[in-house]
Order: sequence, then C-alpha cells, then structure tokens
Amino acid sequence: MTSDSAAQPAGEVRDVRLVEALSDRYLAYALSTIVSRSLPDVRDGLKPVHRRILFAMRELRLNPDQGYKKAMRVVGDTMGKYHPHGDKAIYDALVRLAQDFAQRYPLVDGQGNFGNIDGDNAAAARYTEARMTSVALALLEGIDEDAVDFRPTYDGEAEEPVVLPAAFPNLLANGAQGIAVGMATSIPPHNVGEVCDALLHLIKHPKARIDKLVELIPGPDFPTGGELVDDRATIVEAYRTGRGAFRLRARWEVEKVKGGGYQIVVTEVPYQVQKSRLVEKIAELMDERKLILLGDVRDESTAEVRLVLTPKSRNVEPEVLMESLFRQTDLEVRVGLNMNVLDKTNTPRVMDLREVLQAFLDHRLEVLERRTRFRLEKIAARLEILEGYLIVYLNIDEVIRIVREEDEPKEALMASFDLTEVQANAILNMRLRALRKLEEEGIRKEHQELSAEQKELEALMKDEDRRWKVVGKQVQYIRDTFGPKTGLGRRRSVIGEPPAEVIVPLEAVIEREPVTVLCSDKGWIRAMKGHLEDGENGNGGKQSVPKQTVPKYKEGDRGRFQLKAFTTDKLLVFATNGRFYTIGVDKLPGGRGFGDPIRLIVDLPKDEDIVTLLVHTPGQRLLVASADGRGFVVPADEVLAQTKNGRQVLNLGAGVEAATCSVVEGDSVAVVGDNRKLIVFPLEELPEMTRGRGVILQRYKDGGLADAKTFTLDAGLTWQQGAGRTRTETDLMQWIGKRAQAGRLAPRGFPRSNKFQ
Repeated sequence: MTSDSAAQPAGEVRDVRLVEALSDRYLAYALSTIVSRSLPDVRDGLKPVHRRILFAMRELRLNPDQGYKKAMRVVGDTMGKYHPHGDKAIYDALVRLAQDFAQRYPLVDGQGNFGNIDGDNAAAARYTEARMTSVALALLEGIDEDAVDFRPTYDGEAEEPVVLPAAFPNLLANGAQGIAVGMATSIPPHNVGEVCDALLHLIKHPKARIDKLVELIPGPDFPTGGELVDDRATIVEAYRTGRGAFRLRARWEVEKVKGGGYQIVVTEVPYQVQKSRLVEKIAELMDERKLILLGDVRDESTAEVRLVLTPKSRNVEPEVLMESLFRQTDLEVRVGLNMNVLDKTNTPRVMDLREVLQAFLDHRLEVLERRTRFRLEKIAARLEILEGYLIVYLNIDEVIRIVREEDEPKEALMASFDLTEVQANAILNMRLRALRKLEEEGIRKEHQELSAEQKELEALMKDEDRRWKVVGKQVQYIRDTFGPKTGLGRRRSVIGEPPAEVIVPLEAVIEREPVTVLCSDKGWIRAMKGHLEDGENGNGGKQSVPKQTVPKYKEGDRGRFQLKAFTTDKLLVFATNGRFYTIGVDKLPGGRGFGDPIRLIVDLPKDEDIVTLLVHTPGQRLLVASADGRGFVVPADEVLAQTKNGRQVLNLGAGVEAATCSVVEGDSVAVVGDNRKLIVFPLEELPEMTRGRGVILQRYKDGGLADAKTFTLDAGLTWQQGAGRTRTETDLMQWIGKRAQAGRLAPRGFPRSNKFQ
C-alpha cells in the first residue's frame, strides 16, 4: 500500500481508478518480495528468513559448544518474534542451512534426519534438533557491539538486525538462489580460501582486474564436487558481467572387471541433482531405447556416491558412452550465474565479481569502525569510573568522612573533588573490600591498560590504511580457520579442461530401426515401423503386405510422400518460402493414427506449403529452383537447420515461390516450364551456392518453371507415366541447349502435370 493510502483515516472509501490501484499494490508487493523475501544482501549473503533463523538461534544460545535444541523450538521463536510467514517455510530454510550437500559451508549443525542427496525429505521439526556451526558464529561476531543497525520487528515488540556483521564471506562461499517478481538471483558456492585470497588481493590492489581475480577464484566449488569443463574465457566473461553459466559434469572412473570387460563408476554427481531421480531418468532412457550403448545401471551408494554403469559391449569406448550420457541426462548440467543482489541501500542490481568482493570489504570496514567506536565509548565510560576510584584512594579519609557525615554525600563529593555524577555514584556504590591496597593496584593496572588501548584505537580511527590492515588480518583469520588447511575448506570441484570433442554416432543414442515416413497432401506426417514397398500407400496401390500395415489417411486426404528411412536419419523439408526445415526421424509420431501436422513439428508458416520431403544423406547435393526460373546447386550438409524456424537457402523475389528441389545425380539438367517447353543443358553450367537467388535456368514469356531434375545424359531422361510405369527418352538432341534458353515443346507423352515424377 502506498504512503498516501496509508495516511487516510481508517474506513474511508475513496474512488480510485482500477489501473492505479492495481499498479500501486502490485508495485508494493513486488518491492516487498524483492527486498524482504527473495534476494540476498551482498554484505552477509543472507535472505531475511535465514538471517532471522540465525539471530533466533543466537538468542537461544545455540552455540557450537552448547547442546542441541528441538528444531521446532527454533522455528517457533523465529516465527513468533521475527518472521510471521508460516512454520513450513521457516523449517525448510533451516533444513537447507544444515544440508552439507546443499550448503558448501553449513550454517546449522543438524541432529536427526535432514534429508539426503537422493531427494528424500527431512523428518518433521519435532523429531530433529539443531544448533549453530562455527561459520554461523562468524557471521554473528560483534553483533552486540553496535556493529550493525537494528530495526523493530514486525510487531514492534523487539528488534532484529538489518544485516549481520558477517566476518565470513557468505554470499560467494555458500551462494544463493531466489526468484522475485521480475528478477531472480543464482550464485553458485565457492571455496572460501580462494575467496579470501581474492579479498586480500583486492585490499592491496583496489583496481584489480577481473582476470586477476579469476586466477584466484578459478570457478565455483560445489559441495557435491563434480568437474567444471568450461574454458577460461567463458568463466572470465561470466564473472565480468555477473551473468553466465558453468558446465558441470559428474566425476567418473573406469573399473576393470573379470573377463577383460569394464564398468564405469560415477563418484560425484552435479550440484542439486537428485541421485535417485538421475538413476530413474537413465533407466527410462534405457527403456525407451535411447541409450543403446548402456547395458545396466546400479546404485551402490552408501555414505559415498557410487553409481555403476555397465556397457552393453566391452567394445564400446568409455568416453563415447559417457558422452552420450552427458548429452541426455543430468550427469552434465549448466549451473547459472546471476549475481543479482541487494546493495547496502537495499537496491537490487547485478554486480560483477569485483563489486561483490568490494561490497563485502566495505561492509567489514564499516563494521570495524562501528565496533571500534563502540569500544572507545565503553573504554571512556570505564576510565571515567576508574579515575573516580583513584581519587578515592588518594583521599580515602576525606571520602569516608564525607560519606559518613554529609547529608548529601554525592553533591559534596562532586564539589570537593570535581567529580562527575557518574563518578560520584560509582564511589558511593563501592564495597568496603574494594578499598584494599590490592584492589587499588588492580584498578591502576586496568586504567593503564585501557588508556593504552584507547590510544591505540584512536590512532586506528585516524588512519584508514591501518584499518584496512586490520580487515586484512580478519580475512586471513577466516582463511586459516575455514580454508584449504581444514577438511571443510579443501576444494571439492575439479577445474578441468574443456572436453575434447567426442563424436557420438547417432546410433549410440537412438536405435537404428527401419521406418517408412508418410506425409499426406494436407501435411500430416508419421513414421511406420519397417520399410513398406512402393505403392503401399493406402490409396488403391498394390498391397503385398498384411492389411494392418497398409497406411490409412483421413477422409478427404491422401498420401503425398512415402520415404524409406531409419530412426537415426534426418528429414529435409523444403518449403515454398525457400527455407529448409530439419526433422529427426525419431521425433516423428508413430504409425498408429494419422500422425501430427508437420507445422507442429517445425515452424512452417500457415500460408506456405511443402515442396519436397527427402531423407538427408551426408555429402549429397541438391538442385533448388524457384517458379521464376532461377536456381542453383546447394550441398545438403549446408541446409541442415538447428532451429524449428528453418534455414533460408533460396532467396525469392516478391510474389515468387520455390518450385522444386531434387537430389543431384548425373551430368545434365532438364528444366520444364508451365508452357511445356523443355530445355536440357550441362550440370556444370549451374553454380554451387549455399544461399542466394541463383542463375536463370529457363526463360519464359508466360508462366514459370514447373519442374527441374538432374540425370545422366547417356542413360536418357526418365519421367513417370501412369501408375507404376515410366518412360525414358534417349534421343534428346533437339532439346539440348544452353542454360537460360526457352527450349522446345516436350516430347509426346510427357505428363500433363509438367512434372518428371
């Protein structure tokens, strides 16, 4: 709700335009979600729910050296005092902070069932117990020393920290995930030792380049290990922009088995991949016969991950088998990087690596300054009292007299010895045993030590370079405590090299089976198992196969294309717009029913039609031509499209459509126009291109190109003549000419459709 509406008296009814009301309320909701729920603070790397959980645990004194308390107690205190958003949301957040496979450096030490890498849920909060880890304690260090600001809780009965002091670089070390309104964050975990090295370097070199920082932080370090296989340039660019992704692969090894065979053992799965779901997915792909090289998968995991993959044949190369799995399963994933965080002014923005590190250092410097000022205030207050005590020891008899005889001893002490009210009260509250000589010596020693400390702290506050040195020592302490010298801090994810290109034959992921591709006049396409003989098209042709295998079409539709193919093949669809579309045969619907419209498989515009459908053969060449008589030869490998919207090959003039496409075979070209004139010329007169309008094949006064094909001149020109019959003309002298000529009328008996087939 906006401030204007909040200021209105309760119960007032105002006329507001709906669009304005929706805009104001949605903006308020969006800002609340971004700031109070979804995005982490760059300084402590925590969202409000995590910060409140840790603060509630601190209030419960759940330190690492103390006993555990029921997780429900923590959830209850967090919900009741700080975070009124439901116990399930709070408990789920607490559970994640305790999972060593989700958090690189867990903030909660859990006792009981907190879930596992298979994706099993944690036990209910009433069955689990929790306390803080030493990492969480480092995040809270100094919170009682005015290190950070506090704000009232939602009900105004208490206060909560706006941000934690955060001696530990939690944002990069543990990462963060969050989806807000219109924005999201995704920061993978990193190795804290490497982060501290980068922080120390940035203190010495505030203008350090991203390239240098990436040398110190070579990439994420995931709690579940794995291998990063991106090239350095990609990683540097991701950290430079604050956006990108990292390729993460499972780690595996080959084990020899009896009989000369082998098996592959996966020892680490990628981050946030549920192991049980991964095994299920591999099994599903095996059932669907999409992992032809894999014979079996077994999960032999205990406390350690151990997935055993058995090849179908010992002749299968392990690298080829794993590459097929990487391409089809979550044994390889892409982990996103989107360093969208809240800065110190609560403004969401995407930061690069240097900005994130500098924001943490600036926060640590501010915490140091605030703690130093707090300590100076405490020292000043204590020195004031100690100086009053010292006056007592110098004038003990007079002080005793005043206390015993004066009606207003406080005012008398203040007047006699020029004391402050604080000093006078402290003297009056002294116990008699404090007047011992031993106590006097202790007070003088304390005064000297505090005076020296005060002088040191005042010098620190006047020298920024000294303060940065102190921050550097604090960072070094974190590195020594949680860095690579400890079991927790050793790097788990391997920084690997970009994998060498492994050629995985399509047969490795799709079983090669014969099919017949059927496409109707109206563009319905499907694939029937087996190779049907020509003419078995369900439209009255010959039928030498069982009746149930004869293809049927919808009423009013009939067969147009019938191609023999294999499930590993690709189809080329050439359309009237001059574009080639690519379809994997394995992606086609089965032979039962009438199939699917081809427009659902590729993005063929509604006003365009199919010119030709053919099976792609590597190394093939194709003749393409438009209705205005232009064309050229194009390599079939160059027309394969990577997207559903195809690849433009034949450029067309206004109002002109593509007319024909055929496989190049032979040494000559035959072109026939709508005017039934035929011209034959050498194939060498046609250029080979990958895209363009091409050259003129035949000239016309009226009409345009009807069809074109290539053939071997010595063998003669063949065309379809009636059902199942063909005719070959070998005497072609009167039609042989030059490209771009008009030609002569086709021989008698040439099809009225002006098509060769």
